[in-house]
Amino acid sequence: MKLGVVFPQTEMGGDPGAVRSYAEAVAGLGYDHIVAYDHVVGADPSVHKGWDGPYDLRSTFHEPFVLFGYLAAVCRLELVTGIVILPQRQSVLVAKQAAEVDLLTEGRFRLGIGLGWNRVEYEALGKDFSNRGKRIAEQVSLMRRLWTEESVSFQGEFESVTGAGLAPMPVQRPIPVWFGAQATSKVSLRRVGQLADGWFPLVGPGPALDQALRLVGEAAVLAGRDPADIAMEGRLDFAEGDLERLGQQAARWRSIGATHLSVNTMGAGLQSLDGHLGALEAVGDVLAAI
Repeated sequence: MKLGVVFPQTEMGGDPGAVRSYAEAVAGLGYDHIVAYDHVVGADPSVHKGWDGPYDLRSTFHEPFVLFGYLAAVCRLELVTGIVILPQRQSVLVAKQAAEVDLLTEGRFRLGIGLGWNRVEYEALGKDFSNRGKRIAEQVSLMRRLWTEESVSFQGEFESVTGAGLAPMPVQRPIPVWFGAQATSKVSLRRVGQLADGWFPLVGPGPALDQALRLVGEAAVLAGRDPADIAMEGRLDFAEGDLERLGQQAARWRSIGATHLSVNTMGAGLQSLDGHLGALEAVGDVLAAI
């Protein structure tokens, strides 16, 4: 089980030196990868009355592809979007950006994608929120062709490309595509089974995840795929003084077949770089004993 971290960008601010120091320290602690979340713009609660989203216009989010271009030059960690909100972005451009990150990292890249929840963000980017689920499957099909074929002609319901291709091509052909999926959404879980190289369950070990795994497996079999080929990344949310519980939870993730596990310190009240790194060091010591 490969171990990574969630980049705590809402608490890191805009200092590039801190970003670099964080990545270098994470590598020094022995972690394998960094996961970064994605939001392009945040909503203004003074305009959107009753706003109850977890983030707003004051929440700091680095653009993941640009961030990863920077990190590719300062560390050799695997870089993972967890997730890019794909239907609010232009598909061919995402394919190009992902190919570039994959090239710069020498193949140490996973493209995690999802549907998102923020209508305000979709509107700002000029994309339709209502049909995002229908569009994402077509986007993935097109991107995989762009990553593996020199010249692509593609005519779908939403996407159209005529005799065009990417250069340079990525190292990984195709780049692994991972899906974020709510355990309560049967449609999302079926999509994982049908299309995903791996997935991020948005729930911890327990009955809900057990049921989600069954649905993913059934969808994979119906699509002619082996469910065992679909990787899974769990998440540990750090809480001060709770290392024993984190160790137990990590062991549960391993027992149900997680191939990857990331430690999330964002939102744990750690307002300094040293605080986040100290937490990761403590958790790393616990995980090393599992």
